[in-house]
Amino acid sequence: MQRVTPTSILAAVLLAALASSTYWLVQRTLPSSQPSPDQPKHHTPDYYADNISISMLSATGQTQYRINAATMVHYEDDSTTSVTRPAIRAFTPGQPEVTATALRGTINGDDSVVDLYDQAVITRAPDATDPGMKATSQHFQVLVNDDIVRTELPVQLTRGQSVMTASGMNFNNVTRVLQLLGSVRGTIMPAELNGSRDTAKPTGAKH
Repeated sequence: MQRVTPTSILAAVLLAALASSTYWLVQRTLPSSQPSPDQPKHHTPDYYADNISISMLSATGQTQYRINAATMVHYEDDSTTSVTRPAIRAFTPGQPEVTATALRGTINGDDSVVDLYDQAVITRAPDATDPGMKATSQHFQVLVNDDIVRTELPVQLTRGQSVMTASGMNFNNVTRVLQLLGSVRGTIMPAELNGSRDTAKPTGAKH
């Protein structure tokens, strides 16, 4: 029988301690079987770009809107995009060109809503039967899927030589129906009341 000495006992204790610490380190480095909770996302930029061009497609795959901007910042929490000096061009078959500009804007997460802020301008080019149209406001909202432009803020509308102001506006670029909302004031030239494909529906108009 081998005699147990204090030295051998000490060596055994050290080996046991080493084995225990090694096992602890291995357990610490192994992936946990419990799924880690999702970390909350913050409203911080996750990517950005300069001099961008974004095309938004219709259900048939054709370009419906094209957005150009000086800068773009995308946020991770809600997938919204902020842009500076946006310029939007609408492509509607058989319709005059419609463009929109502003100093800044936002695009929602699924690219279905574009908000234009500060010195926002909507213009529609003239065609064979209609004079050009221009609307100015501090905010316009573009509903991409419905091809609608609207605002809840004061707006000035110029159509040919006619000028009107209103508390808000709703313009359907497909049906060509224009609604002026709230307190509506201005002058409509008689020559522009006939032969137009646009249908204006002022609410509470005061001429």
